[in-house]
Amino acid sequence: MSASDARRAITEGALDAIFADQAIANERFPVPVLQCLQIKPLAAGPAGGNSAERYRVVLSDVSKYVQCMLATQANHVIHDETLVRGCIVRIKSYQANSVKGKNILIILDLEVAEELGVHEKIGDPKANAVTSETTETTIGGTGFYGKKSESVKPEPSAPIKSEPMSSRFGGGGPAKQSSAVSTKIMPIEALSPYANKWTIKARVSSKSDVRTWHKNTGEGKLFSVNLLDESGEIKATGFNDQVDQFFDLLQEGQVYYISNPCRVQMAKKQFTNLPNDYELTFERDTVIEKAEDQSSVPQVRFDFVTIEELQGIEKDTTIDVIGILKEVGETSQITSKSTSKSYEKRELTIVDDSNFSVRLTIWGKTANEFMTPVESVVAFKGVKVSDFGGKSLSLLSSGKVTVDPDISEAHRLKGWYDSQGRHGDFTTHQHSNTLGNATNRENQMKTIQQIKDENLGMDDKVEYFSLKATVVYIKQETFCYPACPNEGCNKKVVDQGDGWRCEKCDATHPQPQYRYIMQINVNDHTGQLWLSCFDDTGRQIMDMSADHAMNLRETDEASLTAAFDRANCTKFTFRVRAKMDTYGEVSRVRYQVMSASPIDYAGEARALADMIKQFGI
Repeated sequence: MSASDARRAITEGALDAIFADQAIANERFPVPVLQCLQIKPLAAGPAGGNSAERYRVVLSDVSKYVQCMLATQANHVIHDETLVRGCIVRIKSYQANSVKGKNILIILDLEVAEELGVHEKIGDPKANAVTSETTETTIGGTGFYGKKSESVKPEPSAPIKSEPMSSRFGGGGPAKQSSAVSTKIMPIEALSPYANKWTIKARVSSKSDVRTWHKNTGEGKLFSVNLLDESGEIKATGFNDQVDQFFDLLQEGQVYYISNPCRVQMAKKQFTNLPNDYELTFERDTVIEKAEDQSSVPQVRFDFVTIEELQGIEKDTTIDVIGILKEVGETSQITSKSTSKSYEKRELTIVDDSNFSVRLTIWGKTANEFMTPVESVVAFKGVKVSDFGGKSLSLLSSGKVTVDPDISEAHRLKGWYDSQGRHGDFTTHQHSNTLGNATNRENQMKTIQQIKDENLGMDDKVEYFSLKATVVYIKQETFCYPACPNEGCNKKVVDQGDGWRCEKCDATHPQPQYRYIMQINVNDHTGQLWLSCFDDTGRQIMDMSADHAMNLRETDEASLTAAFDRANCTKFTFRVRAKMDTYGEVSRVRYQVMSASPIDYAGEARALADMIKQFGI
């Protein structure tokens, strides 16, 4: 796309609005479009400090430019090399701050607008400077400009509001007015280690029992709660003295104001199923207040996956699902082979308007007390996906069951079931080893032109198809990534010099295990298509592991180039999932390879012979 087209897409004036009047900025520029002028990694923090990789970028709206810092959850655009100097980006979530005469943005989430291209600097932007007096607070971690901490005034870009506070708890003493408590409410999704004086208003959606531990190094106790508001969820944990301080105060289902000091840190994903990169730790001076208004915060927040979409979801993923309760099994008991403990379980079958059914297992007290009648609408939050004998689901101990929730998805399902679903036939995910069997559909072979003509994946419905095509190009810049070698993790790890750090497993490994994440262009006689491939498919295409390929990159570049050349012009039958992805106002279909296999020429010949026989020749 030309530079003039890119310039028209950039939201000129957005930076002035962001730092002058947040309300106007949210209304006029809900997703600012800016050009990236510079990218620079920041030095690691001091020993024992925050050592997470951090990047500074400069963004321009043609008229003004501003210094920005990428939050760690946005670093993926650096890792996959989509964020490059001169590209155009959509800023989906950010925090605006003032730093002693300079404005900066903390970028929480962004998307590179690849369709707008990469260009030389557009326009002649000037620095966007602070125009009003600021109150100084400290931004944690390594300083934004590579020096010690600078003083900033956090101004989160998400909508903020003032609300009355009720009685105050915590803080190590009696209730009193304190500058540590702000009446400006920050949404949970805007919390980060870079935010300072903040207050959230959140409902305790779940609360654990007090757990204790005994080790050679000592003993202690802890409890945790999941906190929910309109924007998202976050886990919070109290240890030792904070158990005594807050456990009785925080009651499941109630709404509270929680103000820092309260530590915001990277979430330990092995201990939480919430889709948040951060978690909270209560401290001695954390202030918690019960809210007078209990109705303004939702009771629960769901991110539903349809039952049909389960086929494309990886094993051990945690999801939310809603369906009509079709069958309820009897309670039974199993004994764990590893612990010899007995567990009670009950198996349910749910269906939805994708005309698929799935088996879902509930456990323990939930299984014993489950009295929900068949044909009720049931929503499950926090279920784990299994692929043993086909896709099935299991409710986690931290999960929740909600019967007939008052939400639009439940009303839609109830209407569908009453009008047509009650007497329908449902496809099961059980006892399947291939995609064609799992969907119980003919595994239809498509040409690339048919895929485009039939708009597969365009109507917000996941579509599966097969495609015979030739690999003609493989993007070689980022064909793999360093992954955690722990079985079932696959999280990207970061080189810290003395080892490779996995935040999900909270562990450091001497070496990563490289995994393919490839973008390939394939052709048939009707056209070309870009496909996304993961490790299993990459191994088939390259005929080597990603570890071997990375070793060649470091030791024998010519051999790696030859391997890519051999992979080109190879033919495969691809099983593909087409699904619409939407960011901001831009939607596009992504084609993900579920599996690939070399073409069976003997089988193809037999199929062609059968087709010829149908014409009676």
